[in-house]
Amino acid sequence: MKTYRDYYFLKAKRENYPARSVYKLQELDKRFNLFRKGNKVLDLGAAPGSWTLFSAKKVGEQGFVLSADIQTTETSFPPNVAFHQEDVFERSDEFNAELESRGPFNLVISDMAPKTIGHKFTDQARSMNLAEEALAVACQTLVLGGHFVVKVFQGPDDQNYMKTLRIYFKTVKTFKPKSSRAESKEIFFVGMGFKGIPEDA
Repeated sequence: MKTYRDYYFLKAKRENYPARSVYKLQELDKRFNLFRKGNKVLDLGAAPGSWTLFSAKKVGEQGFVLSADIQTTETSFPPNVAFHQEDVFERSDEFNAELESRGPFNLVISDMAPKTIGHKFTDQARSMNLAEEALAVACQTLVLGGHFVVKVFQGPDDQNYMKTLRIYFKTVKTFKPKSSRAESKEIFFVGMGFKGIPEDA
């Protein structure tokens, strides 16, 4: 197990990414073809910045990545990135204004995770709370036909969350990247083809 973990850790260092999590997004993109040149991406839970860096590279100079995290980061980003230290539950007026001016987005990605306490059901509930907030933001900011990727800790609410995603997206898939640690309970939901908010929602 240690060798398995070290492989992605060392690979990230070698390729100048601040965290091994970049390879999860890389796998997601390879499987679901999420990015296009010139796209606009909203990255939630972005620190330390690996997903933002990968996204910026994929969308190119003509694209743009708006990223946010409750924590700050020392990572240097290219010109097509704007990073904000933000709490998505209590977004500042400045950040809401940037969401409006920069959006709508082609892709919303969320690697947000709660501070775990080691109590399985509490950790799962907090993770789902973040996932629900990420979906709320996605529904406010996605273009029609856009995509959404969100991390959750597997638990009893997964099926209900998937049902909710199917209201808003044409296709919904689950995915466990090979680069996720084997003991990790994380899984990713991928919503493709945003349908908009139903009139009766």
